[in-house]
Amino acid sequence: MPRLQKKRPTSYEEPEDVSLPRFSFESSEERPLVSTDRLFARLSEGDTHYDAGKHMFSSDRDEEDDSGEIVVTWNGPHDPLNPLNWSWKRKWIATILVSLFTFISPFSSTMVTPALPDISDDFDIPEGFMQQLVMSIFLLGYAQGPFVLAPLSEIYGRVTVLQYANLIYLVFNTACGFAQTKNQMLIFRFLSGIGGSAPQALCNGVLADTWSKEERGKGQAIYGMLTFIGPCVAPVCGAYISTNTTWRWIFFSTSIFDVLVQLTALFFLSETFAPAILERKAKKIRKNLQAKGSVKLVRTEYENGDRFSKILRKRLILPFIMMFTHPAVQAPSVYRAYLYGVMYLVLSTFPLVFEGAYDQDTSTASLNYLSLCLGFMIGLQISHPLMDKLYARLKTHYGIQEGRPEFRVPPMLLAGILCPIGLFIYGWTAHYRVHWIAPNIGCMIFAIGLIIAFQCSQAYIVDAYSAQYAASAAAVGAFLRTMCGFSFPLFAPAMYERLGLGGGNSLLAGLTVVVGVLGTLGLWVWGESIRGWSWRGLERRDDTKGREGRV
Repeated sequence: MPRLQKKRPTSYEEPEDVSLPRFSFESSEERPLVSTDRLFARLSEGDTHYDAGKHMFSSDRDEEDDSGEIVVTWNGPHDPLNPLNWSWKRKWIATILVSLFTFISPFSSTMVTPALPDISDDFDIPEGFMQQLVMSIFLLGYAQGPFVLAPLSEIYGRVTVLQYANLIYLVFNTACGFAQTKNQMLIFRFLSGIGGSAPQALCNGVLADTWSKEERGKGQAIYGMLTFIGPCVAPVCGAYISTNTTWRWIFFSTSIFDVLVQLTALFFLSETFAPAILERKAKKIRKNLQAKGSVKLVRTEYENGDRFSKILRKRLILPFIMMFTHPAVQAPSVYRAYLYGVMYLVLSTFPLVFEGAYDQDTSTASLNYLSLCLGFMIGLQISHPLMDKLYARLKTHYGIQEGRPEFRVPPMLLAGILCPIGLFIYGWTAHYRVHWIAPNIGCMIFAIGLIIAFQCSQAYIVDAYSAQYAASAAAVGAFLRTMCGFSFPLFAPAMYERLGLGGGNSLLAGLTVVVGVLGTLGLWVWGESIRGWSWRGLERRDDTKGREGRV
């Protein structure tokens, strides 16, 4: 992937040096007592900031500045502690493990789909809205988590937050298997969704920490494949488990798999966030200095004098500022959110189509979900090469060295055409009960368009913002799309009852044309302008850095 940043001169003055607060072993009434264990965050003010994949280096040792402070940084460009310098084996272990974490959550969201009638019978849940809520409420929790977990990961480290959040998912997903009432099931599903939301907010950052920009596509391919295969394979597993045992083992089996991933990660997944790694190094230096009776100030290159409460407040508020005032986040996120909602709506109709219209048993009907899985795999093979080649070609065409985020947009037009075609084929072939392979072909075409749209819109957001703000921007996108994934299946029964399979999918296809085609053209024409309006709440100095690469 081409480099996205280019240094540009700025007229902004360098901010004044900010003294660090004293530590608990230093006595002073004029300066606050704050533990440095809570100050290694990627900070939003001052001279230091963290840019994933672009770490700063010292020479061969930690530096001591004029004030006598020891500034902890990397020991040269080949420091083995730097995740960019890890061995290929260690990088792939980290990539596969975070991809498995990401696989588990969407897998859990749809695994209950084939068992919804059995769960409804046990808990006296009526068909329609309430039955679909058992599946969708997981996504409601899934939407809330990133607003808290993404900022926390920028303070405590990505892997630490990921593993603790996964424990929350594990506890409440297991509790779903023991639920005795409808309300217990809904509450436990919601809470497990909050814990399961961590991977979507954090795992892209882990890949950015570990792989350079030129290598990152390799890790993204595996990560993307498992992310989108999860909700398609899950109903197949759920159908066979519930048919041969009980629906409760859907949750128990998922928890067993999650325990295996959690234990493996506990031993083999190391922290990748640079400020967190350097803070651990700084703690060792402080301990050695205290043993020698020295009281020198030790800090990492990412620390400044902000209190923990101020850092946390800024990080928690920033995603909300972006969601309401940044059209550069809003436009691609709404585009992706709509398609994500349609995907979950289509997933929720499979029992209606293949068990109802085609009279297949639960296990056989679940195999039809594999058509979406096949479409996602084909789409992944198309999206990344298409994006990179078009990006390079457009740079050459316009005679510039650094590309624009809008160069990621053209493949979204292809997605805006493929998705409606797939929906039309799926709806009308099922309506007239054409051979079962026909609606599966429609679903495969729909899935190809989906994955192209998802990858391009995500790349646009990453390119439009510096790595310092990418996690907050990703939290906005995650919230919007999972809210659509939660809400769309809820109105599916009423829509198809009134319009039928053909009419309902025609309505969705028509709306997809408007969103996918007109929205894409608007982003291409006015994209640079809306990016210019999308810097409220960001630091002025980082503003210029965030816009590097724009022409």
